[in-house]
Amino acid sequence: MITLSLPSPAKLIPDASRKPNNPSSKNLTSLRRKGDFEVLKDRLIRDANVGNLKQAISTLDHISQMGLTPDLTSYTVLLKSCIRTRNFQVGQLLHSKLDESPLEPDTIVLNSLISLYAKMGNWETAKKIFESMGEKRDLVSWSAMISCFAHCGMELEAVFTFFDMVEFGEYPNQFCFSAVIQACCREELGWIGLAIFGFVIKTGYFESDICVGCALIDLFAKGFSDLRLAKEVFDRMPEKNLVTWTLMITRLSQLGAARDAIRLFLEMVSEGFVPDRFTFSGVLSACAEPGLSLFGRQLHGWVIKSRLSSDVCVGCSLVDMYAKSTMDRSMDDSRKVFDQMTDHNVMSWTAIITGYVQSGYYDMEAIKLYCRMIDGPVKPNHFTFSSLLKACGNVSNPAIGEQIHNHAVKLGLASVNCVANSLISLYAKSGRMEEARKVFELLFEKNLVSYNIIVDGYSKNLDSAEAFELFSQIDSEVRVDAFTFASLLSGAASVGAVGKGEQIHARVLKAGIQSNQSVCNALISMYSRCGNIEAAFQVFEGMEDRNVISWTSIITGFAKHGFAHRAVELFSQMLGAGVKPNEVTYIAVLSACSHVGLVEEGWKYFDSMSKDHGVTPRMEHYACMVDLLGRSGSLEKAVQFIKSLPLNVDALVWRTLLGACRVHGNLQLGKYAAEMILEQEPNDPAAHVLLSNLYASRGQWEEVAKIRKDMKEKRLVKEAGCSWIEAENSVHKFYVGDTKHPKAKEIYEKLDKVALKIKEIGYVPNTDLVLHEVEDEQKEQYLFQHSEKIALAFGLISTSKQKPIRIFKNLRVCGDCHNAMKFISVAEGREIIIRDSNRFHHIKDGFCSCNDYW
Repeated sequence: MITLSLPSPAKLIPDASRKPNNPSSKNLTSLRRKGDFEVLKDRLIRDANVGNLKQAISTLDHISQMGLTPDLTSYTVLLKSCIRTRNFQVGQLLHSKLDESPLEPDTIVLNSLISLYAKMGNWETAKKIFESMGEKRDLVSWSAMISCFAHCGMELEAVFTFFDMVEFGEYPNQFCFSAVIQACCREELGWIGLAIFGFVIKTGYFESDICVGCALIDLFAKGFSDLRLAKEVFDRMPEKNLVTWTLMITRLSQLGAARDAIRLFLEMVSEGFVPDRFTFSGVLSACAEPGLSLFGRQLHGWVIKSRLSSDVCVGCSLVDMYAKSTMDRSMDDSRKVFDQMTDHNVMSWTAIITGYVQSGYYDMEAIKLYCRMIDGPVKPNHFTFSSLLKACGNVSNPAIGEQIHNHAVKLGLASVNCVANSLISLYAKSGRMEEARKVFELLFEKNLVSYNIIVDGYSKNLDSAEAFELFSQIDSEVRVDAFTFASLLSGAASVGAVGKGEQIHARVLKAGIQSNQSVCNALISMYSRCGNIEAAFQVFEGMEDRNVISWTSIITGFAKHGFAHRAVELFSQMLGAGVKPNEVTYIAVLSACSHVGLVEEGWKYFDSMSKDHGVTPRMEHYACMVDLLGRSGSLEKAVQFIKSLPLNVDALVWRTLLGACRVHGNLQLGKYAAEMILEQEPNDPAAHVLLSNLYASRGQWEEVAKIRKDMKEKRLVKEAGCSWIEAENSVHKFYVGDTKHPKAKEIYEKLDKVALKIKEIGYVPNTDLVLHEVEDEQKEQYLFQHSEKIALAFGLISTSKQKPIRIFKNLRVCGDCHNAMKFISVAEGREIIIRDSNRFHHIKDGFCSCNDYW
């Protein structure tokens, strides 16, 4: 019998190829972690996209603490958020975390890092990343690197990188073109920009991309200062957005086409665009031009309705507009805007400080505002210091200037060109040329402005040798252009160095820029200020294109030389030529009338200023009218005129009246004028000296002693009178009783001989003009020690008899010297031309062009 038995159950061996129906606990944990990572990553991306970087970074750290590695997408999103919010510190931290992670950065991440460092201005790190990419570079990488160089002031590097990109085989897109064109928006690189412009036209981006169009507008506006071509690009753009309109408005405003900027703004609004804070800033800057303040005020109302009045950018433009456009130079409206701003940055502080400085009357207020500024969290920048140092130069307080200089040094801004240039000007103004030269020499990159300021400083401090010695250095270190020549001509004019001026004129002809308008204007000024008014008129006559400066310069020249009728005649010709006179033109015309006593004509021109040409009178014009009345002896009328003025007059007007009281010996009015001056400027040495001289002329020596004691206690120093003369291609300077000149013995021997000769033909020394209580014999000796007589004696022994003797003096020429020179012109048979602080005197054959009316 056969027995069947069943086998015992076998062990179930799982099939390795089959997945279990229920996951193990380990796999479950893995899936959960992956899910958590995705949730956290989503949260990180959401926070980064809305700018919540702090929360996004916290999420990134949480991912790392979970033992997970954030992916490249997370880093890319975070880096882009850092760039967008300009949170560069966090961006650098992310870069460090990425370097520490096992991730290999891809092209997208590396491009973001280049952009991050480019925005920071750290082109070195950006370049290292770019160079390390090798084959990973794409079009975005090249564009980012070109843009980086362009924004870091390395325009040539940007251009070379663009050409390398093309050679590498990448075809540029609109972003590449925009970046490289922006790099060419400098005068010296403009020609490269034009070549790239041709490339743009071939690609079709010119009329299809807004970014490229904007870059081209900047190329023509900034690179060539050609608004016509910039506007043509703008007009040909088929699509324009608010940025495009704003850019064109801003460039028109910046390049002096204020009315065109306003017209374009109105056109933009009519097209349906709503201006933003940048648009308002651009058009408000245009309203700073004269005659446009009314529209500026209307815009201010629009700004308030648009709820942009608290915006710092708009606020700065409003401060600047009110400061520049107010006819009476009042800073009230500008200050109101500034004080109403809830938030101040360095731009707003600088705008209000600059406004006070440029107004011409509030330099101390500018300095006080700076003190308030540094008490707060905002630090000044180089523009702040540049304006502030001008204020220090205007108040003639070297101690304040030195303190500001020290602040600039501490902040590392003293060697920035605009700050250093202001420092040079500050020290030069106070005659401290050694300090000015030190600042100049410490400048790492000297520009043309630096040279012009130091040359001008030496010239005004009568050190023409140093001024013209620098000319060869300018030639070798920077490109000499029309402005350089104009500056050197101004230097020659300051010291009356007509010989040097003629040499520069020859260089101008050699350089082929004799038709340049600014150079011609400088030549007119140089020749007229050096005493050769006919040469100045020849330059003027030869000009093809004259502007208001050209006309004003020649009118001023004839006025200063006492040829009032020719000055007035030229003014009529100017009006006939359709050239609108400005404030300075009217100062010249009124001065011309004052120098020869044309009182009725002076009133006629004064009345026509605002009525016929919209020129609002300034303090200088009021001073001219007081001078006109005062010289003619109408002192009471001058006082009535001052009292009738719509605003409180400054020390300049009262000083003019005091000078007239000194000439006419009116002690009572002189005391009143001096009191008004000292009320405004208690430490004005000129007022003390003029009043002292007035008392001395009346023999009131006790009062003279009181004033001199007061000056000594206040440490007020009278400006030393000096005269200078050009001979043997150099300028020779003399003070009262000067014996330091190498030819002093010959000079005084000549003076003694001349004194005897002129006494024989009728000269009598006017000892009443010696304002010291000494014997008459001593007074006569004092008279012959005056600086202008010493300079004249030197001229007699050192210059050709065929040429006029040209003497220059920093103060008003002495009455006795003026009289003596008329006799000397006869005795020596020489023409004498003397320029004092007021005017020229052409003395020949015993007569003076001033007709003794000065």
